[in-house]
Amino acid sequence: MTNYLIRNGGGLALLCMLLGTLCKTGSGQIRYSVLEELDKGSFVGNISKDLALKPPELTERGVRIVSRGRTQLFALNLRSGSLVTAGRIDREELCAQSTRCLVKFNILVEDKLKIFEVEIEIKDINDNAPDFLTEELEIKIGELTAPGTRFPLKTAFDPDVGMNSLQNYQLTPNDYFSLAVKIVSDGAKYPELVLERALDREEKKVHQLVLTASDGGDPVHSGNLRIQVIVLDANDNPPVFTQSEYRVSVQENLPVGTQLLTVNATDPDEGFNAQVSYMLDKMPGKIAQIFHLNSVTGDITILKNLDYEDAIFHEIKIEAQDGPGLLSKAKVLVTVLDVNDNAPEITITSFTGSVSEEATAGKEVALVNVHDRDSGQNGQVTVVVLGNMPFNLEKSIDQYYRLVTARSLDREQTSEYNITLRATDEGSPPLSTDIHITLHVADINDNPPAFTHASYSAYVPENNPRGASIFSVTAQDPDSIENAHITYALTEDTVQGAPLSTYISINSDTGVLYALQSFDYEQVRDLKLLVTASDSGNPPLSSNVSLSLFVLDQNDNAPEILYPTLPTDGSTGVELAPRSAEPGYLVTKVVAVDRDSGQNAWLSYRLLKASEPGLFVVGLHTGEVRTARTLLDRDALKQSLVVAVQDHGEPPLSATVTLTVAVADSIPDVLADLSSLEIPSTAEASDLTLYLVVAVAAVSCLFLAFVIVLLALRLRRWHKSRLLQASGGGLVGVPASHFVGVDGVQAFLQTYSHEVSLTADSRKSHLIFPQPNYADTLISQESCEKSEPLLVAQDLLEAKGDSKLLQALT
Repeated sequence: MTNYLIRNGGGLALLCMLLGTLCKTGSGQIRYSVLEELDKGSFVGNISKDLALKPPELTERGVRIVSRGRTQLFALNLRSGSLVTAGRIDREELCAQSTRCLVKFNILVEDKLKIFEVEIEIKDINDNAPDFLTEELEIKIGELTAPGTRFPLKTAFDPDVGMNSLQNYQLTPNDYFSLAVKIVSDGAKYPELVLERALDREEKKVHQLVLTASDGGDPVHSGNLRIQVIVLDANDNPPVFTQSEYRVSVQENLPVGTQLLTVNATDPDEGFNAQVSYMLDKMPGKIAQIFHLNSVTGDITILKNLDYEDAIFHEIKIEAQDGPGLLSKAKVLVTVLDVNDNAPEITITSFTGSVSEEATAGKEVALVNVHDRDSGQNGQVTVVVLGNMPFNLEKSIDQYYRLVTARSLDREQTSEYNITLRATDEGSPPLSTDIHITLHVADINDNPPAFTHASYSAYVPENNPRGASIFSVTAQDPDSIENAHITYALTEDTVQGAPLSTYISINSDTGVLYALQSFDYEQVRDLKLLVTASDSGNPPLSSNVSLSLFVLDQNDNAPEILYPTLPTDGSTGVELAPRSAEPGYLVTKVVAVDRDSGQNAWLSYRLLKASEPGLFVVGLHTGEVRTARTLLDRDALKQSLVVAVQDHGEPPLSATVTLTVAVADSIPDVLADLSSLEIPSTAEASDLTLYLVVAVAAVSCLFLAFVIVLLALRLRRWHKSRLLQASGGGLVGVPASHFVGVDGVQAFLQTYSHEVSLTADSRKSHLIFPQPNYADTLISQESCEKSEPLLVAQDLLEAKGDSKLLQALT
């Protein structure tokens, strides 16, 4: 590797006088050379030495590489002060087959705004082997072809240059063919297959050959092409182009699809042997993507737009092949002419991004580079600042400009500037490019966050879903960047002994409050919160705001009936309504409560169902059950009422209770009218009622039989007394209290009572008949022994001769 430095100091003092005392401008050119394909980080040159700087000064003085949009191939090693490769460099990809491959870029010394031009020559190494770009070639040769006939073969391509490029061809030894190499004026070598002796198709139909292409590198690289020669009859003339080289010049803005020219090749053969087809030679690169060759007519058209800045000329290699496969080659050179089709490019080389509002005039903001890819007059560019902006552009060196402030800035008036730079070339018509730069004016943290309201009130319905958003607070900070970044937080407190954080959370970035629990109005009706908004300045500033959160009641509780209460056995109690009750008589009252509040707890009562409509009414708001008319004898003993209690929520909730009212003046009346009870609708209830009636009838029969026995006994004793009186008063010593008269029977009937217990369900109704209380009226206290009733009954049974009645009484 070699490197040297050319320094040009003339006019430096004059240029510095023009630019003022802000920088010290220098210029120069540095040249290096480096081999291609070196590893990343390979040494290229000692740039610190050539810049007359020490390695540590490279970082201090902001030395860096400046390129014009191209991929950076080199980098600065700031520790060693050397220029190194940024990656592997492929000379063939960079410069194709140009004799010299030069890479140019600039090095900027930023603190002094010095620009140095660096030119590096990329040296070729033998890293590519010759390649035919196809593995096999088929050639068809007529058996009458005369010895000495030459057949052009595929050429090998080696992207290397010099001795590393293609040097010679070799053909495998055989008895029928030899190899000849044709060298044209530009030094290109075209291999040709030479027929040494006449072919005999009947002796051998196919010949297999191998063509080897070698370069002159060290070590030597080579590539092979398998040639298959098919022996045919007759065709002994390949196509011949009218020109071996075609030339055409076109402008780069030629539309896609335009025909450039038509190539023509003729074949002196006849018939199928004279049918010529055209094709592009399979060369590497983008030729087939840019140009299209019609295989029949030979027309060459454009497939995509040409670009003078990408390639000034294109070389198209074409082949003409006849029917059997003989071919010839030609070359088309397309020269691209430049037009003003590229607008200038503006590159921000260095940009501060922000400037303090205390900055004075002349403060550097950015370093700008302008460039136009066109050439000549089309590439001359001027650049200006648009609008009435407090900024100026000062010429630096080459195409570099410094953007500086024209006066001091005030953030309270303008917090940022949108600067537009326009670069215009001198083409016809001129093209221009705008670039926009946003410059922020730096701020200090002097404003605390401010809420939009002095206090907030929020309402959330109870039974809300957990995690639901319930409210949002917003604070504003007139500062900028981190000074205006606000975070929100809740001041910790307790609610009913639990931390506030278990009820409510807040998003620290957005100020949105979320419910962590499903609120119950019956437990928590309101919360008092304190929200803090803090900015991220140094030191941070904050402000507080109070938030009152009210829980709204929902109709989530149905009315609860307190009276009448249901018996524990599941039956319904019975209310008594005397038959003498006047209209409006208070039978009972349904009492209910609702745990909700407001309209959700406002209850109304109504009679939902009655066994006899119109007999009872229910107070709408009191729940009182009253008679609607005078009770009649025809009204049933048992009245079933279904009372509904409903709140006024949305949707309304309700509860029902079933009342059984017995219409009677007293309990004996209930017993007397028991047969008027409504027959149960179900078979099981009907059977149970039947059993009840039979039991009552049986008891009544027993009672009647007992009365008859007593009467018979009285008559018998009366009859005996008459006989005794007639016989002389044999029973004068018997106490009168041992006899029962008619008045005693009446007293017995009066003291006999029935105890009735009724339920709404007849299957659970029952009658209790206690023992008759006749001790004081029928039998004297002295004769009240267990044996005496049986003795009396025995006498009666003996008189009547009925033993079954005795069994029934005992």
